[in-house]
Amino acid sequence: MSSYHHSTTLETMPCLICEMENPINASICSECSAPMSIVHDSLALGRKPQIISVIGESNVGKTIYLGFLLDMLAQRAGDYEAIPKGAYSIDLQQTVISHMANRIFPPKTPMEANQWYWAYYQVARRGAPNKWVDLIMPDMAGESLAAEIANPETFSVIRNLVGKSSGLLMLIDAALAANGSSRPDFFAMKLMSYIDSVRSDRHEERIKTPTAVVLCKSDYCPECFNDPRTFVKANLNRLWNLCESRFENVEFFACSVVGSLGFATRETENYVIPIPLHTALQGILEPFDWVLNQLQGSGKTR
Repeated sequence: MSSYHHSTTLETMPCLICEMENPINASICSECSAPMSIVHDSLALGRKPQIISVIGESNVGKTIYLGFLLDMLAQRAGDYEAIPKGAYSIDLQQTVISHMANRIFPPKTPMEANQWYWAYYQVARRGAPNKWVDLIMPDMAGESLAAEIANPETFSVIRNLVGKSSGLLMLIDAALAANGSSRPDFFAMKLMSYIDSVRSDRHEERIKTPTAVVLCKSDYCPECFNDPRTFVKANLNRLWNLCESRFENVEFFACSVVGSLGFATRETENYVIPIPLHTALQGILEPFDWVLNQLQGSGKTR
């Protein structure tokens, strides 16, 4: 990757996401609420980082997926080496791991962008230390994403993130789709249509951004692991057709986090609380690995 320098003055520097000028001592961007710490860290590295966005509907498991993915990278899974840039980059994985260890799902991501977790990591395969990739991975709220899709530019930070993402991980609730619900298919279709509108310069050109479609909660429908493409074609056919028409670089994956689930309630409360009894990770690293290989194959590394 070529050397990278922000155009800064002594008083201001531009946001990495929306490019709005902010006071040099600002903690978050005044326009999109992205943390300015990622700007300072990118300046220290002298390289422009790439953004990989994890997107999907509310309750699909984006926070849990991203938290475990970051933790696996930090533990050198798949022979990766990962270095967090700034203590804030560790907050998400710490929250997810500590909650799941105590058999509690982590709290939902707030809609307000200034309360999202952001992770800034240097990642490389241990056998190729000269191919470091600097990645920014935000934990976007599903409700905020839905609001932006319904009314574009409601959340400028999401529009800018999608527009600048080098790769996308789109999470879909496979359990709902397998049970015959059309909701995951329609939301995924809306999401891909939104990406198409943000990313396409000319309508006749297909989107080239590496996009991994990840079938979450696949422990409820094990056939996803055997052949995710066939599952999508059969149960998410609208999404499949749109991908064929408008997206050039798409692959399909299945993943699962929770090994077994219990339920609890209290006499004073009339709702049931799901309890993750233990984790059994499957397919977490593979979608990220594919996206990173696509980026490295296109020469977007240092």
